[in-house]
Amino acid sequence: MNWEWIGATTPTVMVSDQSKKVQTKDILEAGKYPVIDQGKMFIRGYCDDSDRVISVAEPIVLFGDHTRETKFIDFDFVVGADGVKLLQPICIDPRFYYLVLRWLPLESRGYARHFKLLRAARIPLPPLAEQKRIVAKVDELMALCDRLEAQQQERETRHAALARASLARFADAPTPANLPFLFHPSYAIPPADLRKSILTLAVQGKLVPQDPNDEPAEDSNDSEDPFDLPQNWSWKSLSEVGICRTGKTPPTSESANYGAGFPFIGPGQITFSGVILPADKEITALGLSNSTEAIADDILMVCIGGSIGKAAICRYTLGFNQQINSIRSQRDCPAFLCLALISGYFQDQVFARASGSATPIINKGKWEQIRIPLPPLAEQRRIVAKVDELMALVDELETQLAASRATGEKLLVALVAELTAGKEPHAAA
Repeated sequence: MNWEWIGATTPTVMVSDQSKKVQTKDILEAGKYPVIDQGKMFIRGYCDDSDRVISVAEPIVLFGDHTRETKFIDFDFVVGADGVKLLQPICIDPRFYYLVLRWLPLESRGYARHFKLLRAARIPLPPLAEQKRIVAKVDELMALCDRLEAQQQERETRHAALARASLARFADAPTPANLPFLFHPSYAIPPADLRKSILTLAVQGKLVPQDPNDEPAEDSNDSEDPFDLPQNWSWKSLSEVGICRTGKTPPTSESANYGAGFPFIGPGQITFSGVILPADKEITALGLSNSTEAIADDILMVCIGGSIGKAAICRYTLGFNQQINSIRSQRDCPAFLCLALISGYFQDQVFARASGSATPIINKGKWEQIRIPLPPLAEQRRIVAKVDELMALVDELETQLAASRATGEKLLVALVAELTAGKEPHAAA
């Protein structure tokens, strides 16, 4: 193999840009000469001052001293701001040199200088004829990538329209038979979006048929309803639905509060999927009396921080801290209440009423005034059963999608390997 390793800046000469740089404030939106700097945008703007123009007879490679950005320039231009190194390749194909600098893995030092790292680095150098063949092959593959990207963008536009239509169709008839249509290869909908749609349909009374024989839910007689409900449904605030409480941490100065007895949890033990993880610490019976107690079927929700809105049904007696609120239902189905609390409607209400931007927080007073839609108790149970059925199907279909993606990635790797080996891709079976 006739390759060798050389210094990364060895096959170049520096091009001076002294007294030719244009300051950022002087860059125009339109003009005669393009301004190129070390930013991600290839052309930063324009300049009309011909005295600042760098004439390019042979291609130049721009290296961003602060950003490590690399740009190939084969036309006259003006240099923007500081931190730019202009390298003119000699005794090496300019396009190959540009490609190898783009490949070169230089350590990031933030906005510090990187040109010293470039000068200390080494790059592989093949014979000149092979450099040209490599550039031609890269251009061929990049053109193919551009075509594939354009086709993908076009498909994604069509898929988005089909996905919206499919969700609307599912909303009209949310049955297991219609669910697989949402995972059609032509317009697969993200499972997270589908789960959100199922919960929305559940709390709007569109998931299961209403039974006129069900005992109506009691109405709170509030005239300003967020959205229309089916007959026999009603709106109630959390304070009307059950007993709401805020958590409390037992005094850590009293050792008798801590020890074997009951789990004590914080927001970290409640997952986004509605599971309560094992507690990091336990509290004694005394500690539980100095904390806030949750029992089986209480619903817990995180009410502060980046994970605000996470909720879960409690399955056993435990204590919880002040970053969590709880509700204990007086007569409604706990599983339905939990569905209502993790629905998009309720989550939006939590964020709308939370104070603080960096660390959002909603206190118990505001939290317990949020109203939720309540169907008759019998319908609550039917809704929970239907949601469980549909969510299980979504989990199964999501697993199939993941397997399909993994297969697609393997096929792509094989295709690229064949292309780079100079072989024709095998025809699809």
